Amino acid sequence: MNKMRVFFHLDQLNHKPVYEWAFGEKLPHPETTSRAENILHALEKEKKYEIVSPTNSPLQYLHDTHDARLFHLYKSAEKQLTDETFYPSVFPKRNKTIAYPSDVKHAGYFCFDSGTPLTRSTWMAARWSAACAVNAAKWVESGKAKEAYALCRPPGHHASRDLFGGYCYFNNAALAAKQFRKSGKVVILDIDFHHGNGTQSIFYRDSKVLFISIHGDPKEFYPYYWGHASEIGSGQGRNYNINLPLPSGCDGKEYLRVIRSKVLPIIKDFSPSALIISAGFDTYKEDPIGRFSLESDDYFEIGAELARLELPSVIVQEGGYCTDKLGTNVHLFLTGFLSGRKKLFLPSIK
Repeated sequence: MNKMRVFFHLDQLNHKPVYEWAFGEKLPHPETTSRAENILHALEKEKKYEIVSPTNSPLQYLHDTHDARLFHLYKSAEKQLTDETFYPSVFPKRNKTIAYPSDVKHAGYFCFDSGTPLTRSTWMAARWSAACAVNAAKWVESGKAKEAYALCRPPGHHASRDLFGGYCYFNNAALAAKQFRKSGKVVILDIDFHHGNGTQSIFYRDSKVLFISIHGDPKEFYPYYWGHASEIGSGQGRNYNINLPLPSGCDGKEYLRVIRSKVLPIIKDFSPSALIISAGFDTYKEDPIGRFSLESDDYFEIGAELARLELPSVIVQEGGYCTDKLGTNVHLFLTGFLSGRKKLFLPSIK
């Protein structure tokens, strides 16, 4: 039996933000190490997964996607911070000043919220998280597998070329997409509750990468400034950016209806050669920072539907903060995906 390869590096657990600032309050940080640990625990019990560590940390890929000043800033944090955690709190207008990434106090120039701190371990954790996505993409592109799962932590879809935020430091899904973009068209489907503003920004003028995001309406939910249906791309990328904001309380039935009636036809019409799934599970009904009402079993159905596209696929972990259920929900999604693959090859019954 061919196993789904799961990419994860233990250094991803060293980044440990304790709290975040949100709406003037100091709150426990939801992006904890227990997220990845619970996912690993759920997958390690199953024979259908092979958990491997990425073999290298792809600096060249990072340089191709992100401003080098981000690396400089993260490395500065590694050198300048000891046990403390630095929270950006001053956010200057970027066209009115100059920032120095060698000074961690200038982090606010490169960040767009106060919930994404820097620690001495941020650089290595984010770097290995990115490596998971790149290695997963290379594995699938090699033809050795039709799909792979990158257990990326910290997540990535809020990070743009030169900004970090939303708990994200490098855009893992974008890194995976660029691996496939060299030889064909790519679709990125973001199913996190929050809009993937960073991914949108990176590919907004690109006609070879179709970005589709299903998310909570930004009129109500983070990241607020991005994710509206009117954002359709620009230049050559016009009409290759599709935002599908949904109202609070959306349940699994409605979510699957949107996938079947809107998302799948758009993807098939685009005829991509690869699929990247930004897989966030903060759409779950008990998630503390999401406001949809999906049940655990819905993730099995979503995974199965996407698998039937018959595309080489990389599943990239994004959000999901109901830690007790996160491992179960990820496992159900991946199981559904594998199930959908198998049904492709079943003989028709007449």
